[in-house]
Amino acid sequence: METEETNRLTQVEEEEDDDDDFKEAWTEDENEDGDENDEDLEFLCLFCDSKYGSCDALFDHCCLAHSFDFNGIRKELGLDFYGSFKLINYVRSQVADNRCWSCGVHCQSKQDLQSHLHQPVDTKDVRLLLVHDKYLNPFMQEDSLLYSFGGDEEDEDACNTSFDKEEIVKDFGNVCIDDDDTVEDIELNAETYNKDRKTDMAGSNGHLSLACSSKGITDTGLDYGQSVNSLESHPKDKGSRVYFADVVKKDIKRVNDSYFGSYSAFGIHRDMISDKIRTDAYQQALLKNPSLLNGAVVMDVGCGTGILSLFAAQAGASRVISIEASEKMATVATQIAKDNGLLRSKTDGEGNKNCPGVIEVVHTMVENLDKSIQIQPHGVDVLVSEWMGYCLLYESMLSSVLFARDRWLKPGGAILPDTATIFVAGFGKGGTSLPFWENVYGFNMSSIGKEVVQDAAKFPLVEVINHHDLVTNAAVLQSFDLATMKPEEVDFTATAELEAKFDNLDHKATSCYGVVLWFDTGFTNRFCKEMPTVLSTSPYTPKTHWSQTILTFWEPISVASREFAAEESADVGTGACPASKILLRISIARATQHRCIDISLETAGVCTDGRKRSWPAQIFNLT
Repeated sequence: METEETNRLTQVEEEEDDDDDFKEAWTEDENEDGDENDEDLEFLCLFCDSKYGSCDALFDHCCLAHSFDFNGIRKELGLDFYGSFKLINYVRSQVADNRCWSCGVHCQSKQDLQSHLHQPVDTKDVRLLLVHDKYLNPFMQEDSLLYSFGGDEEDEDACNTSFDKEEIVKDFGNVCIDDDDTVEDIELNAETYNKDRKTDMAGSNGHLSLACSSKGITDTGLDYGQSVNSLESHPKDKGSRVYFADVVKKDIKRVNDSYFGSYSAFGIHRDMISDKIRTDAYQQALLKNPSLLNGAVVMDVGCGTGILSLFAAQAGASRVISIEASEKMATVATQIAKDNGLLRSKTDGEGNKNCPGVIEVVHTMVENLDKSIQIQPHGVDVLVSEWMGYCLLYESMLSSVLFARDRWLKPGGAILPDTATIFVAGFGKGGTSLPFWENVYGFNMSSIGKEVVQDAAKFPLVEVINHHDLVTNAAVLQSFDLATMKPEEVDFTATAELEAKFDNLDHKATSCYGVVLWFDTGFTNRFCKEMPTVLSTSPYTPKTHWSQTILTFWEPISVASREFAAEESADVGTGACPASKILLRISIARATQHRCIDISLETAGVCTDGRKRSWPAQIFNLT
């Protein structure tokens, strides 16, 4: 797998070196004489058999005839050249399957698809599909659109920046920000690979047992340990080592640019701030614990709009260092601090109790903070960050928080939140789409529901689960002490035992369709002496923008209480012999794709007479 990843990265690097050379090479393949211009090429429509002499004419046709605004979608999703390249191949693949590119509905014929095409309701779902590298391969051979859609405007760095800095400064005032876009150099040598990490691939009952897929995964989230060691075993091959390092570095930069660029849209910040459970928990922790914040030096990692920094300033902090990697949001956070009279100027001294001039916004990744400002090592009293992603660990921001903790937090300093816990429980039929499809205006469409559930077993879903749809108890899967944990402990393997839960007394069996994961983060009395609090994303509490993460089984497992009279000849997990316990082994690790996570799920059922049955392991990629 690592060799395949290296080959893929090498291929991407070859494509990424020079866009002009890339398009020129494709032109040579498609047109042997090399002299044809765009006007002489025939560009085939993405949806029908119409052909056009230019990309602009084709895209105008797609927009008017098929409700597909290529340039608008590109801009909305902030797609770079490769993202746009993938979008074209993705749409062509869906159309070939008579499937709507935006909503996924499968039509009976091409004509039905043409009638069905519509304006996309939410293009964010499409972004999740475009992470698959298979869309870097041309779906249609000799597709001239793939090397012509960008014209002369293609520039990787420009495409990754979906806003005009001068326009922002004009809108928000004359604000000075750090303009250094440098990326931390990656030194590939045997010492950077954590040799203590191990991957347990020993199978149980012949099935995959992925104890931890983190072998060779560094804090950047890239799996290149084996390649590093391979290169080190050939010290004379220095050119290969440097070349590979450059490939990895560019891949990380590309993902980081896309990731931080996605936070340039104000909508996502409104969603987070409007999440009352989230924002109230941080406000209470910062404002209701005066002994912690009064006169403190605070660091806010990933400040966004700066809302947590504003809370810290309001609570009496003497200095707030707000770190934001998105250039646009760093500019915005600076202006907001200035508008509220809290921006620290170069001539300001320490802030006073009325908290004027205490916030300084730094545009950088926290790993590069030393290149922007000078901060005394271990000189920060309180480190605060809202770093949590879906399933807690998606986006891999925790590694950055731990980096800041180890470098700048003073001994005994506070980290907020200071604990995090992942929970797991089994969900029933009500947690799937089956009930909806079983009765659609009086018609049975359950065949659709069954297909949807089967597809759900391939990908993790981020949705809200009602606690009434849980059919087992909840169990703790993994707990983190953020004040003491090691960076490599972000990747883990843990086990959990679930027992059937029933509110009635007739002990009937029911089906468990999968497991749902959620998390709590704690602002405990270790640091929040006056007012500890908990931020919960549980199905038993009001919903948050994190929702819950759903992992669907290959097939539902029948469960019942211990009092159920099971048939000895029946298979465990069936209606005749339901499981009284479900045993889980779950691994969560940073994926080879930067900022994504891989989840492995091993499941076994145990019935009342002690018989056990295991199901094949499942691998989910949360992207």
